[in-house]
Order: sequence, then C-alpha cells, then structure tokens
Amino acid sequence: MASLHRRRFLLWLALFLPARGLWAAGPGAPELLLANVYRDGIDPGRYWVSEKLDGVRAYWDGHALYFRSGLPVHPPAWFTAGFPARPLDGELWMDRGRFDRVSGIVRKTEPLDEEWRQVKYMLFELPGGAGDFSTRLAVLRELVAATGVPWLGVVEQFRVADARQLKQRMEAVVRDGGEGLMLHRADASYVVGRSDDLLKLKPWLDAEGRVVGHVPGTGRLQGLLGALIVELPDGRRLRIGTGFSDAQRHDPPPVGSLVTYRYRELNKNGLPRFASFLRVRDPF
Repeated sequence: MASLHRRRFLLWLALFLPARGLWAAGPGAPELLLANVYRDGIDPGRYWVSEKLDGVRAYWDGHALYFRSGLPVHPPAWFTAGFPARPLDGELWMDRGRFDRVSGIVRKTEPLDEEWRQVKYMLFELPGGAGDFSTRLAVLRELVAATGVPWLGVVEQFRVADARQLKQRMEAVVRDGGEGLMLHRADASYVVGRSDDLLKLKPWLDAEGRVVGHVPGTGRLQGLLGALIVELPDGRRLRIGTGFSDAQRHDPPPVGSLVTYRYRELNKNGLPRFASFLRVRDPF
C-alpha cells in the first residue's frame, strides 16, 4: 500500500511540477539516456519493451526541438504549438522502412507543411522526470492525452515474461519490417549516458565509420561503386561492398562522410563480419 501511495505521489509530482531543464538551448548535444546492447543473462521481465522505431531522434526542451547533436530542428510552427512546456525525448517518425524519407524532411531548414503532415513525434522518455520508468511512462501518456495533438504520441510499451517471449516478439517485429526492440528497465530512475537501463535488441549489430575511399566496380558493376573503404574509430579500415542501392552505386557516399553499417559479429581480430552498408549518417 505504501508503494502505491508513493507511486501516485510521484505521478502527481511529475505531472504538475515543472521539470528542471537538463540542457540549456544552445551549442552542444543534450545529455540523454543511451542504450547498451541486450545480452544473454539479462532478465527481460524487469523491462518495458517497445519496437525500435526507424526514425530520427529529437529532443524537445520545452520550447524547441533539437537533434541529438544539439543542432536545431526546423518544423513548421504549428507542429510544436501544442507540445507540453517540459522536456521530452522521442523519434520523428513516419513508418517502418521510411527512415530516408523522414530524415530528408526533418533536416530541411525551410520546412514544407505538406511533408511535415506525414511526420509524428513518438515519445519514449521524460527527461528529468520523477520516479521510475513506469511512473514516467504513465506521465507521458497523461501529457499526450492532455495535448490532443494528433501527431504527438507515445511509443507502445509492453511486457514479456522471459527471454523466449522476447525472442518471439522480436522475430514478429522484424518479420513485419521493423528494426528490432528496445528494453527500458521498469524500476530505473532517469539517468543520462549509456547504461543497462536502456537496451536495444536487433538481429544485426550496427556501427559507424568514416568513408576514406571508393573501390571501382568490376563486371556488371563496371563504372559504378564496387565498395567503400571505411575507417573505424580505432583507425583500422574495413571494405564494405554490399547493401547499396543502384542509385547509391551511381552516386556513392562521398569521402569524409559518416556511414552506418550492420554486421553479424566480430571476427577473431575484432573486425565486423559480413558488414553491409545501411545508410549515410545525417550530420545531426
């Protein structure tokens, strides 16, 4: 009974008291909660689980939207007009498999109304909110319901009993075109930085590297891109020759650009196996 009264008190506190800003608007990236990779041995029954949306992460500081880098997002004024005057964390999202499209829309400095009407801001965290994640999730749902803004939503969260159920849910999401799952520990207070309070589970691992060269194609790829030479953060280099569309082989990511690739596992030398190009990392 005491824990129930405490939960209700924290819910009231989070709803009616303004959150202290975690990040003053301006240069520099906001301090946000970041995910570790799910590992065998972690009990998924302690977590809320949601689909990993393939969108662009954005932070609302109570007044304006920012990318993870700290650069401003430039939505039409009507898009954020009804947002709560407190920090929110979520994804600018359209649908499964539409990352390139939503990325192209939200990074424009001159927004187009007809494009932004396809975009939703899907929330998964309440930065600086009181209580554990279960409490913050309840607050998010209350806040969104109170706004009545159709394009402001909360990412659906559910629970699983064990690792077997988690695997089944991930397989179902991936089969339907999703990326994977996110796990948010139910009893975790809000903290920033990377920790096991937030986990990601995908059939592929992914990482980033800097393009340092192009390898010409041969055979049917004569005159097109054959592979990218990508430099990893530790200075080692990796050749990536799969995952490109025809358009990308005609117009490959330029030298100097940051790209995301996916892979199955690391080999004995610590290099990714079966690396495949995923996308160019946007400069935000």
